[in-house]
Amino acid sequence: ASIAELTFDTGAIDSQVEVLKSEKIALAVIDAMKLDQDPEFIGRRRTLLGQAFGLLRSAFDFGGWFRRQEKSVAEGQVAPQRAAIAQLNAHLDVRRVARTYVLAVTYTSPDPTKAAAIANAFANAYLKEQLDAKFEAASQTASWLQTRLERLKQDSLSADLAVQKFKAENGIVVTGGDRPALISDQRLTELNERMVVARTDTAKAEARYKQIDDLLKSGRVGAAVPDSLDNPVINDLRTEYLNAAKLAAQLETKLGGGDSQVISLRREMDGYERLIFTELQRIAESYRSEAEVARSIEQSLNVSMSGLVGASAQTNEALVQLRQLERESDSYRTLYQAFLERYQEAVQRQSFPVNEARIITAATAPLAPSYPKRGLLVALSLVLGAMAGSGLGALREYRDRVFRVASHVRDELDLEFLGTLRSIDVECFKTHRGDVPSSQIQAADSLQRYSIDHPLSAFSETLRRAKLAIDLALGDRKVKVVGVTSILPNEGKTTVAKNLASLLAHLGARTLLIDADLRNPGLTTSLARHAHAGVLEAIRADQPLDRLLLTEPESGLSILPAVVTDPVQHSSELVSSLGMRNLLAEAGKDFSYIIVDLPSSGAVVDVHAAASMFHAFIFVVEWGRTQRASVQSVLSSNSVMHDKCVGVLYNKVNPKRVDLYEL
Repeated sequence: ASIAELTFDTGAIDSQVEVLKSEKIALAVIDAMKLDQDPEFIGRRRTLLGQAFGLLRSAFDFGGWFRRQEKSVAEGQVAPQRAAIAQLNAHLDVRRVARTYVLAVTYTSPDPTKAAAIANAFANAYLKEQLDAKFEAASQTASWLQTRLERLKQDSLSADLAVQKFKAENGIVVTGGDRPALISDQRLTELNERMVVARTDTAKAEARYKQIDDLLKSGRVGAAVPDSLDNPVINDLRTEYLNAAKLAAQLETKLGGGDSQVISLRREMDGYERLIFTELQRIAESYRSEAEVARSIEQSLNVSMSGLVGASAQTNEALVQLRQLERESDSYRTLYQAFLERYQEAVQRQSFPVNEARIITAATAPLAPSYPKRGLLVALSLVLGAMAGSGLGALREYRDRVFRVASHVRDELDLEFLGTLRSIDVECFKTHRGDVPSSQIQAADSLQRYSIDHPLSAFSETLRRAKLAIDLALGDRKVKVVGVTSILPNEGKTTVAKNLASLLAHLGARTLLIDADLRNPGLTTSLARHAHAGVLEAIRADQPLDRLLLTEPESGLSILPAVVTDPVQHSSELVSSLGMRNLLAEAGKDFSYIIVDLPSSGAVVDVHAAASMFHAFIFVVEWGRTQRASVQSVLSSNSVMHDKCVGVLYNKVNPKRVDLYEL
């Protein structure tokens, strides 16, 4: 392919790249530079230890000895070439320069001089291959065209002979000149013209004869029209007749009709009439003969014309076939001329092959190694390191499907985000547990009363936001029953419930905190280990509610503990029982807020069973630990809980890591 041809086919450039990288070009380079004898291309020399190992392996390989003997001659010639080809292909690079028709040939070798020589050898081999390909293509084209020309020549001659033979068989003769036409058509045209003239002559002759015949039949010789008196004899007789008639009229006026002169003149007039009539009869006979001759000529022409029309119809039918034969002949003649021109062009290309490809810049030995480039290597290492770090960070973030920011709550749970409760070092707030009255509680550590001890802290402010969310959601309801739950155990729901209840009580609201986690009563264990009765007795109505309550002196909070001596097997039935409903109704008479510390909703079904008894829920999730999918699953399975949930609190927020996220 030439560069001129490549202009219209950009994809052909890629084909030329593959031609440059082909085995044929590589073999030409190997032959030109004797690379099949170069150790760099046929394999490195082995060490003495390697040679000794090879001898031992071949000595014990008896089964392959005979096969190696048969293949030794052929492989001895082919193997070095194959090795050299593989080495060349491994270090050769051919690329298109941008969107141009320029190809860049690059060869990498430890020897800069050899690298340049091989690159130039590839370019020269490519140019030679292009010339050889053009010569071979031109030779094949010329050979094929020559064979085709002989056949087309015979076909053209046969078609011309068929045309001439058909003309002779059907009597088709064409005249020459600027406008060739059939002889029969010309004769028919001429005969038609003669027929028109003959018909005109016949009409004129018959008109003259009829006119004079009518005159003779009328007997009025004096009424002859002037056109009929072109005969000089008649004109003279008519003149004499008119003169006599004029004189007779004058004499008759003077002398009367009986005068002898008048009578003599009238006899003279009768004589003139007889002479005129006789001459008209002679002329009429002549006109009749002329009319008969004209009719005879017309009839003869009509007969001839009818014959020519019939022959012309047959000729026209034959012309249809003749035109088909002429078209075939013209097609063969045109095709022959076209192939003859192509053949002459192919012979010229074969004689003078021209290569449009050329070397615009020869390869020279480089002054410095192409690689490794230290600066680029360092930069690439930094980029790859950054990409790897970013990728690992992105992967970690993708796998980190826990609650981190507020949008996780709003977008994925469709709930309000109430705020964050940062982790508090419990070791710093230990308090001494002493003897307390049986009607009071005492926190095991100050974390349970943090909202009372630190009312201006961010912890307390978040709980105030939770109170506001409860008040906005429940409006003017006199009694607000709020369940505090989490998805998993140990997320801090009990601590949140206790501090929220203490905050409400400290603000002056009559508040009751109920420990309803019958499986793991952590609130009771932490605050009221000395209690002997609690929520179970209240549900069963074994004792009055006011005798089961404990108080927190600092805030005035009332607490209903859960004293569980034996494991409760059906805690969900107790929590959702009528007794629990009656308990809440009874407590509602004395308290404005009833905060219920519920079990984990993802671990047990107690919360799901008793969801209808509560006016609102607050979900506590551990920041950076609770899986978002778990919360979604629980809330999607219980629409009542989702609808009554006023918001989500992030608990145990790491103050050192939370700043990395935009809450």
